Amino acid sequence: MLTDCFRRSVRWVIPGLLALLGVSGAADETTVQPAPEEMAKSAGVKLPGLPWHVVNLWWDFEKPVEHFSSLEMEVTIDRDVPATCNLYISPCGIAKINGLQFYGGIQTNINGWASKESRERVFSGKGAIFSRWSADKKTPIGLDHVRTSAGDCLVESAGYEGEFASVRRPYAWSKGTYRYLIEKGETETVDGKESTWFHCRVKNEAGEVHEVGSLRFEGRDFTFWERHSAFVEVYSTAKIPRSGIPAVKVSFGRPKINGELVPLKQVNAYYPDPAKGAPGSPDCANVTADGERCVVEVGPIFKREEARRRHPVELKKGS
Repeated sequence: MLTDCFRRSVRWVIPGLLALLGVSGAADETTVQPAPEEMAKSAGVKLPGLPWHVVNLWWDFEKPVEHFSSLEMEVTIDRDVPATCNLYISPCGIAKINGLQFYGGIQTNINGWASKESRERVFSGKGAIFSRWSADKKTPIGLDHVRTSAGDCLVESAGYEGEFASVRRPYAWSKGTYRYLIEKGETETVDGKESTWFHCRVKNEAGEVHEVGSLRFEGRDFTFWERHSAFVEVYSTAKIPRSGIPAVKVSFGRPKINGELVPLKQVNAYYPDPAKGAPGSPDCANVTADGERCVVEVGPIFKREEARRRHPVELKKGS
C-alpha cells in the first residue's frame, strides 16, 4: 500500500533518476517512505494512535528569564515536505510565561474556522500557527483573545486538547531556514485587569516577514520559565486521517529570548514510548548535535534501545 505522501512525492523520483543518468533537472531529496503500517510490520512493532511526537527536545536554562519581550527560534528544513503529509514542525513546543502556556510552529496542513463567526472547518494547506491555553486549561477561552493579521487567517477556540484559543495563517514554507518569532505588543485593560498582546511572525532567509496573528495574555510584566521545548509531529486531520511519515531532516537553533541566547544547563532529546499509549510514537527519529543546533532526522520505523529513549544532546559552542 502506498501512502498519499508517496504519491505526491514521486514527482521527485524521476528527476533523481535522470540525474543519475547524467540528465539535468535533478531535484531535492525525496520524502518517500513506505506506509507506516508496512514499516511497523517490518520492524516488528505496533503503531500507537495519532498524533505521533516523533521527538521532543528540551533546553534547560540556568534560570527563568524575567521581563519577557520576545522569543526567537531558528529552524532549517532540508527538503520540501508535500501537503499530502501531516507534518508539524514546532520550534515552540511548550512555552510558559507567568504560568500561561502557549505553543506554535509550521504545519503542512493548517485548518480552523474562516472567521470568528463561522464554525465550519476550513483546510488551507501549509501554514503557521500560534495557540495558547487558559490558565487552568479547563476554563473556556474565547476568540476575544485572538487577533487575525489578514483576511486569510483561520481561528479556533475549543477544548478537545484542553481549553485553548488559536490563530493560524496560510504560509507556503518549503526547504530552507526560517525564524519563528513571538514578540510582545501593547498592554490594555480588560474588565479592570491588564492584559498584553503577543504577536506571531515567521521570517524567511530573505528577511521577509509573514504576520501570523496575535494572542492576548493576562498581565503586563512576564517571566519566561526555566526551559523550552520543540518537537516534530505527524498528526491526523479529517482531510488526511492517516498520514505517512515523510523522510526529512529538521535542525533547531538555540532559544533566543529578549534578543539573547539563553545560558543553558543541558539539552535532552526524548522519544515517546510507542508501547505506553498516548502520547506515543513509533520510533522513526534520531537527534544529533551540529554545533549549537539540534538536528532531528526522521526516517524508517525501527526498534529503539530503551536506554536511548532519553539522552543528552551535547552542543558545541561556536562550531
